[in-house]
Amino acid sequence: MAHFAEINDKNIVVRVLVVPDEQEHRGADYLVGDLYMTGIWLQTSRSGKIRKNFAHVGDSYDPNRDAFIPYKEFASWVLDEETCRWVPPFPSPSEGYVWDETVKQWICTVCTD
Repeated sequence: MAHFAEINDKNIVVRVLVVPDEQEHRGADYLVGDLYMTGIWLQTSRSGKIRKNFAHVGDSYDPNRDAFIPYKEFASWVLDEETCRWVPPFPSPSEGYVWDETVKQWICTVCTD
């Protein structure tokens, strides 16, 4: 079994389906030829071995990087070129912190003072 993502003309993932063949060309042929689906279908994998990240609806596909890139949640975050994932301007100090985009810093959710 393999997962395939359909991308639209703006390279946005519109759906992800499971197909019974793991070879990309045969999986795409199955979707278009056997199931009569239209669109552009690209294989994705939960392990990230294919196109860096598992595709989800709303993610984008970058043909230059041949990678699925998750939806950018925070405007201040930057793309890590190696993982093709969005990362904060600086790392979280530890667990129990969440990013606050309005002040662009980590806020402790478990601190008592």
